[in-house]
Amino acid sequence: MTIQRIEVGERMSQAVVHNGTVYTAGQVAMTKGGSSYGEQTQEILGQIDALLAKAGTDKSKLIRATIWITDMARFNEMNEVWDAWVSPGNTPARACVESKLALPKFDVEIMVEAAV
Repeated sequence: MTIQRIEVGERMSQAVVHNGTVYTAGQVAMTKGGSSYGEQTQEILGQIDALLAKAGTDKSKLIRATIWITDMARFNEMNEVWDAWVSPGNTPARACVESKLALPKFDVEIMVEAAV
């Protein structure tokens, strides 16, 4: 049984590949923190694209997505960017909930799973 860890840190890996599935850690907008929900979502989805590529897959193979936002009244701002990014006909199972995030500058966090 092989486990591949991508961008390994002291606390966590940014992605883990096991048994044909890649699991990403929750991604936040490290450079766009404090920006609009749309800008944060755009940066996060770019990070997810890069992690999926390192794992040998892409967004057309998404299985599941979990999204946390700090204000459900801003749901449509995040969705506008998500809808433009997600692969048509390959949308994952998805949940989106309102929650406080690790730092006040973060308003959006996204974690995905995809087939490899």
